[in-house]
Amino acid sequence: MRVEVVTLFPELVLTAVKAGVVGRAIERGILSVNAATPREFAMDVHRKVDDRPYGGGPGMVMMIEPTRTALRKAMDRLPPGSRRVYLAADGVSLTQAKAQELSQLPGLMLLAGRYEGVDERLLQAEIDEHISIGDYVLSGGELPALVLIDAIARLLPGVLGDGESAQQDSFVAGLLDWPHYTRPEEFEGRRVPEVLMSGNHAAIERWRMQQALGRTLERRPDLLAKLQLTAEQRRLLDEFIAERRLTDAPRS
Repeated sequence: MRVEVVTLFPELVLTAVKAGVVGRAIERGILSVNAATPREFAMDVHRKVDDRPYGGGPGMVMMIEPTRTALRKAMDRLPPGSRRVYLAADGVSLTQAKAQELSQLPGLMLLAGRYEGVDERLLQAEIDEHISIGDYVLSGGELPALVLIDAIARLLPGVLGDGESAQQDSFVAGLLDWPHYTRPEEFEGRRVPEVLMSGNHAAIERWRMQQALGRTLERRPDLLAKLQLTAEQRRLLDEFIAERRLTDAPRS
């Protein structure tokens, strides 16, 4: 997969993608990430890429001409069927399902805005969709672009050491992930649940599903409300709730 990021700070993007899962994907030739700046195509000696907004108000707006040229040059480097995405607070929420959808594409062009944003006419003419990583404001779209790249990279075949890892991540089945443990068996009085050391794989899978359901209920009930639970999942959740009530009950 090929990704082109159009940003005023290409060094921020290119430095970050060298590490971790994304860096490994690039080293293996599974993913390529390039970053370019509209400043290369600015039309004045000062490489100006922003101007004051019509109608007044604070801040500056990224100009059409240099940004459009950068976008089109980036698209020229991408294979047919690539998508043009603007990272913005007004976009659709980035979900695991959206990351999975985008991971199937041959390429992505990501536009990272700055200042008050980008001239709307450019977005209407050159962008396919807007994506947001949350209901808050950042200084620019570079960090959201990196979040999106990371979310996609781990879904590409051959990137993760264990191909099942991505399928067991939080949100893949609409649930949060279950708790994880490693050595030592006991730490400051807290022990690893016995079922995880039992060798009974059916019991372990049942426990993990129950914990995923319970954790989602406690931390993200909005996610659970969207799911159609099976009869077995409902039983596991009821057991989790009953156990929690016993644990939390006041002792005389």
